[in-house]
Amino acid sequence: MEYLTLNTGAKMPIVGLGTWNLSGQECVDTVSKAIDNGYQLIDTAQMYDNEREVGFAIANSKMNRESLFITTKLDSRSNSYQKAKDRINQSLSNLNVDYLDLLLIHEPYSSDVEIYRAMEEALKEGKIKAIGLSNYNKNNYQRILENCKIIPAVNQIESHLFFQRQSFQNFLSTQGTLIQAWSPLSQNKVDLTKISEISSIADHYSKTPAQVVLRFMIQRGISVIPKTRREERLIENISLFDFELSKSEMETLFQLDKDETLFKWTIGLN
Repeated sequence: MEYLTLNTGAKMPIVGLGTWNLSGQECVDTVSKAIDNGYQLIDTAQMYDNEREVGFAIANSKMNRESLFITTKLDSRSNSYQKAKDRINQSLSNLNVDYLDLLLIHEPYSSDVEIYRAMEEALKEGKIKAIGLSNYNKNNYQRILENCKIIPAVNQIESHLFFQRQSFQNFLSTQGTLIQAWSPLSQNKVDLTKISEISSIADHYSKTPAQVVLRFMIQRGISVIPKTRREERLIENISLFDFELSKSEMETLFQLDKDETLFKWTIGLN
């Protein structure tokens, strides 16, 4: 596994498991299989309504807590300073952990400055190791920056081969904030196997198109959290560290950027 260093000094695994749309026993089983196959970063959210299942899988895994990196996100129910404090404690209880490695605001909310202040306090209290944002564009990010004491460690956003966010990544980097990509494989909205530039590189390394795309992302210093229910895909998505794309191959993939979202619900957030 490779790691990124957050502005807190903490090490975050560069590849993790996203758990959106996983629920019940399927969520428990998927997280358990992921940990068994070497995943350390597990990403959940209050909005996903599966923190308890993620926590159960973690508690019953053979991995010690200190080796895992657990992320969750506060949703619109944390719509005040006090409610955010309460919801942070609720997530700790749901996940059955003493601390969170990373806590994010799921998307911009009208009370997000108050929410962020509660997160800053929880960090100082040791309940959280790092704090950040999710689905924040430059304007919303700067608003938090102007009102916060602790710079967001991470902004988890839509980022994939067709919406690479290069300029935004560069801007966030100057502030000390890293990008983490949800749906780094574009949620199968584009058939990667049908793109000749990707297939050619995949064949060269005896890798799949998905592995090439994920490798492209992590070589750019972007953490990825692909979601899958299938164990063979779990293994595939983390088997990225035995090859490296050349400068020319990276440039070929940079050229595939269409610089537009694939998800209508994010319009206004990007």
